[in-house]
Amino acid sequence: MELLLYCGLPGAGKSTYYKLHHVDTHIRLNLDMLKTRERERLLLEAALQAKAKLVIDNTNPDVLSRSLYIQAALQARYQVICYWFCAPFEEALARNDLRTGTARVSRVGIASIAKQFITPSYEEGFHEIHRVHTLDHHRYNLERSIDLSISEVKHEV
Repeated sequence: MELLLYCGLPGAGKSTYYKLHHVDTHIRLNLDMLKTRERERLLLEAALQAKAKLVIDNTNPDVLSRSLYIQAALQARYQVICYWFCAPFEEALARNDLRTGTARVSRVGIASIAKQFITPSYEEGFHEIHRVHTLDHHRYNLERSIDLSISEVKHEV
């Protein structure tokens, strides 16, 4: 049983990565799709009880937002793996500009998430942390189980 927790700016490539790599193996929880925290909570609880493989596909920019999922997964005896999509601010903005309608996030919204973003750490309860670099719309470079002692990243806004 595993929970994959994605974190990164809007436009970093999280949802596309899910569609390319985890759509056939993991249930996706995404607040944009579910619309409310209550719906998300109910689906999370049901999936954990069913022992289903999960992906949390949200920005999860800080320790508090990630802790809700991590603690629930650890209590259910899941392996918790972070996929950190570390796209620079300008790259995330450029990819976001290709979106249309409600999928597009305002520049101010992305800047706000960038300012509050805290690099994920093993102290949060992750068993593994993978850093994902989005190369283009369908290509990624995945660094597995990275050493975060040299990976502190701040987004330039």
